[in-house]
Amino acid sequence: MDQSTIDKIQQSESFKTLVAHRTSLALKLTISMLVIYFGFILLIAFDPAFFKAIVIGSNITIGVPMGVAIILAAFALTGIYVRKANSEFDDLSEKIKAEHHVA
Repeated sequence: MDQSTIDKIQQSESFKTLVAHRTSLALKLTISMLVIYFGFILLIAFDPAFFKAIVIGSNITIGVPMGVAIILAAFALTGIYVRKANSEFDDLSEKIKAEHHVA
């Protein structure tokens, strides 16, 4: 692909829309994960007694299910991005390719 085609694509409204939506979603998901993770870390730092609460059996404290929840949240946020990428972002990419006759 030559540079003039690349420049035309980058100047198109469809491409700008794709970049804006993708960046916005990535930023929202990143901030969500940071809030979850650092919230957990801050809870450990400022209220360590909270993690002494036994929730399962006689020796599993609340920290274990919270840690698992953080991992599951990361998978869920990744799934949200993938679902959006496979639908909306792929559709916009195909539209851009069709507009500029790119294979």
